[in-house]
Amino acid sequence: MREVVLDTETTGFDPEKGDRIVEIGAVELMGHMATGKTYHQYINPERAMPEEAFQVHGLGDDFLRDKPKFAQVGQAFLDFIGDANLVIHNAAFDIKFLNAELRWMGLPQIPWEQAIDTLEIARKRFPGSPASLDALCRRFNIDNSSRTLHGALLDSEILAEVYLELIGGRQPDFGLSTTAQHRAGQGSQDWTPRPRPTPLAPRITEKEAAAHSEFVAKLGDGALWLKS
Repeated sequence: MREVVLDTETTGFDPEKGDRIVEIGAVELMGHMATGKTYHQYINPERAMPEEAFQVHGLGDDFLRDKPKFAQVGQAFLDFIGDANLVIHNAAFDIKFLNAELRWMGLPQIPWEQAIDTLEIARKRFPGSPASLDALCRRFNIDNSSRTLHGALLDSEILAEVYLELIGGRQPDFGLSTTAQHRAGQGSQDWTPRPRPTPLAPRITEKEAAAHSEFVAKLGDGALWLKS
């Protein structure tokens, strides 16, 4: 199953009032594992970057001036995502902007049902708790220390890890830190998993751990837990 974890950065909140996309970042997953294939594009919004947006993204007019316009990259973006499910945090926001840009180009719209909203999943799993990307990183002990500014590709890579935790925990051989061989298009058969850099905090209490030890002790020397 192919999925694309996606994030956009924009000049504001409403494309119908002139706001535009300035950056798209996406990470490909296959069977809930990163393939090493990504999509990343800065985009000239054809308008001045508002000061408040610059403070969030760190992308200014001088940097974006020579970047391609959405009309120049829209088809390549559609080709990358194909019919994959799109994993997005607050999907309504990103799909609204993407579909506005695609509509202005006369390109096909992205169906709403193609999106998987991790914000909605988080709110259902943890009702009443903060569900921002930063809050979920703290909950799942995911390192987001490099996220000093909002960046589409970095946020997509972080969201991919959050998504796998939300749907039941990361696969043991999942890794977003891909090798040069992956980026060169070689297969994944040479890739080997690495230990998680920061182990998850224990999710059982001391009382529960003691009760388990007592239970195992009653099973005798033949207990499966005592075999190497």
